[in-house]
Amino acid sequence: MRFDATGKVSLDHIYTQPDPRAYFSVLRPLGYCVPQLAKPYFAKLIKEYRESEHVAVPKVLDIGCSYGINAALLKYDATMDELYARYDAGEGREAMLARDRELARSRQPALPVRFIGLDASGSALSYALEAGFLDDAVHADLEGNVPTARERAQLAGTDLVISTGCLGYVTERTLKRVVEAQDGHRPWMAHFALRMFPFDPVEHALAELGYRTVRVEGAFKQRRFASAEEQTLVLDTMSSNGVDARGLEAEGWLYAELHLSRPHRPAGPNDPN
Repeated sequence: MRFDATGKVSLDHIYTQPDPRAYFSVLRPLGYCVPQLAKPYFAKLIKEYRESEHVAVPKVLDIGCSYGINAALLKYDATMDELYARYDAGEGREAMLARDRELARSRQPALPVRFIGLDASGSALSYALEAGFLDDAVHADLEGNVPTARERAQLAGTDLVISTGCLGYVTERTLKRVVEAQDGHRPWMAHFALRMFPFDPVEHALAELGYRTVRVEGAFKQRRFASAEEQTLVLDTMSSNGVDARGLEAEGWLYAELHLSRPHRPAGPNDPN
């Protein structure tokens, strides 16, 4: 196994294949489940946004969307177990795409929403678009590059920004560039970030942009450690960052926390003190 600088096993290859088979076959034995756990929280936030901001069909940007997993779960009420089974059938790419397009056609959208995917993997984005999970895709690395004029146009008008595990590799630099592409509009955000990565830099950067961030109580399983060596390396990283892993990562799973960020509304003259 190869490990990255954080101690996590390197799974880069599963995000760059022409279809999701490797993604699901590698992650299934590890019990990867955070998109399923995130689903009700995202759905609730989308509903709240629709009602409070009077936006009938919110535009949701999924950062690090890979093959459009969050979109499939939220738009078509799929489940992770269903997706694991779908991509374990031994079919080729075209057959899988045909079945996924049928899924998109046959199910009424569970939520009235437009999904935009942002990812550095063109292969994953292409599949998610062809399958009908994503409505648009931004193939860009906003860590190293400012968005082009076309990418800014795609990002503009975003109502909600979500992610399930990419923060730590994606930093506040990407989030700032997404917000700056809005020309004054500030989308709501919901990020499931692994506990091993400090969230303070993101929170501070968003505060400078006028956001207030709250952490939802509890921790959410992401996946099992791929090996005892990975667990040891990650626990070392967490210890160095001052994070107590007892009762959570020390028991064999990576855990994420949910951070909700909304634009801070300054108190008005008639607001109570």
